[in-house]
Amino acid sequence: MNTYKIPFNKPSLSGNEFEYMAQAIQAGHISGDGVFTRKCSDFLEFELGVPKVMLTTSCTHALEMAALLLDVQPGDEVIIPSFTFVSTVNAFVLRGARPIFIDVRSDTLNLDESLLERLITPKTKAIVPVHYAGVGCEMEAILELSSHYHLRVVEDNAHGLFGRYRGQLLGTFGCLATQSFHETKNFTCGEGGAILINEPQYIEKAEIIREKGTNRSRFFRGQVDKYTWVDIGSSYLPSDVLAAFLLAQLESRQQIQSRRRQIWETYNRELEGWAGAEGIRLPMIPSHCEQPYHMYYTIFPSLETRTAFIAKMKTKGILMAFHYQPLHLSDMGTKFGGKGGDCPVTEQAADTLVRLPFYTSMTESEQAYVIDTIKSYRVS
Repeated sequence: MNTYKIPFNKPSLSGNEFEYMAQAIQAGHISGDGVFTRKCSDFLEFELGVPKVMLTTSCTHALEMAALLLDVQPGDEVIIPSFTFVSTVNAFVLRGARPIFIDVRSDTLNLDESLLERLITPKTKAIVPVHYAGVGCEMEAILELSSHYHLRVVEDNAHGLFGRYRGQLLGTFGCLATQSFHETKNFTCGEGGAILINEPQYIEKAEIIREKGTNRSRFFRGQVDKYTWVDIGSSYLPSDVLAAFLLAQLESRQQIQSRRRQIWETYNRELEGWAGAEGIRLPMIPSHCEQPYHMYYTIFPSLETRTAFIAKMKTKGILMAFHYQPLHLSDMGTKFGGKGGDCPVTEQAADTLVRLPFYTSMTESEQAYVIDTIKSYRVS
């Protein structure tokens, strides 16, 4: 269905996806919390060293679970970067919270921790750092402030599975963290997510929320003789068929990450000279961060030069994409008081960032075509 010679994204297989999906079907359990769901959870708990991982139908739903677990109420304030996907803010607004939009750093496009303290009020309930492109936010400063003001931290780690900040895995800093397994992510099952629970006090309530507000998990463990409605909740369990697909991807973690690293480093090496000559900025990875090679992006001098570049690449059969639009300037954001100039770095990045085609199965010849086409382009 894609008419481009080089698509922006292409789902990639690691090898065992169809075999595992067939096993799930043959086992006669393709609804939630089957064998493959448990295997994925066990895999992530072991690799990340977290007390509990629960698969969800999306990262959006994992964020909604986080808002419920923190008992976010109308009138609470949650500090969220304006430069992020709408799911990050929706999860808390759905519970009646007021989003307090914070700008991002110009180097990593992560939440600017230097602006954080001035936004904290007696109504602040939580801080939600988003690890943009899988590069860790400055978690030391964020955690220091959250501890001082007794605030909860929820990491939106949709981009950052297996990335590290100062040697520690992303998703293991906050009391809760969320992951995405959308088709654009390093590891995918088409649509999927997970909530990471780093503080065991939240585990039982998370089980109830995820199981439609019932104590069904306790029933299956033999702790009660029947299950019933005990709290609010929803249906956040993914199909075991999707978990089977995901397990195959997770088991191929090393191969997937190795290939993505090759693609990222080739872009970075080959485009350095062109970028310097044309006034283009390439990604900046702090020395204390280990990225998972989720995406590769460039920053153009202006909206006009960015627009012209994307249009020209389309004529060459290459699909490129910009990224987030400022949440504080959206229709909903302005209802919460957002206005132009509130988050200047976000506003600039939204106008000038371009994401390059990046997928695990990208061949060397495909990438070479993209690079050669880019290098022949002159920014006017």
